[in-house]
Amino acid sequence: MLSVIIITKNEAQHISRCLDSVRWADEIIVLDSGSSDNTVELCKAYTENVFVTDWPGFGIQKQRALDKATGDWVFSIDADEQVSFELKAEIQQAIQTNRADGFEIPRLSSYCGREMKHGGWWPDYVLRLFKRELGHFSPELVHERIYVTGKIAQLTQPLLHEAFINPDEVLHKLNSYSSLGAKRLHAAGKKTSLPEAILKGFWTFFRTYFLKAAFLDGQQGLMLAISNAEGAYYKYLKLLMLNNAQDK
Repeated sequence: MLSVIIITKNEAQHISRCLDSVRWADEIIVLDSGSSDNTVELCKAYTENVFVTDWPGFGIQKQRALDKATGDWVFSIDADEQVSFELKAEIQQAIQTNRADGFEIPRLSSYCGREMKHGGWWPDYVLRLFKRELGHFSPELVHERIYVTGKIAQLTQPLLHEAFINPDEVLHKLNSYSSLGAKRLHAAGKKTSLPEAILKGFWTFFRTYFLKAAFLDGQQGLMLAISNAEGAYYKYLKLLMLNNAQDK
């Protein structure tokens, strides 16, 4: 039996495509954190297992969803991701053959309409399929990980990821993730300065655009490098503000 787990908040523009791609699963668990759009209503058209909670951060929220799953196997998918027909077949085969306890899947992400093959975005293996009793999520606010006790193998068909549909979504996620990243660093006792924030931004652009060859993805590659740089800069700038507030 396969359980699919999804966490959501204001994902009306994505969630139906995501749920359509996994409706073949035995169980779908959706954990929403107070959407103000019609995300919850859309989800209820696909599953009875829709729950609304507070927002404790990505890691804890995904663990809450995992705790509600009952399948022997669990597939964790984000609301802006989709399972292709080919990946569906590979997932089903992997479960049947039982050749590993968890599986990493290559993720193919799109940025403002273009599938990105460079800039560090491909193949971007993510561990998403695992035996329920052997896996758990780390409790981080952001950039959580799945830990699985046992053998890990890799699938070949990509998980499709609509990372950013338009510049508005880029700016929204940049703001959200930089804030969460700053809080995570602050909680770990990290200190920073304005020169470091600026250098982090420049280095991130150089690494993305030149070292990881984002320039091969055309104008979207340049856009990605710029937004990555802004994300790094604002994460450390916000960390600086948190440090300054603490020192007062």
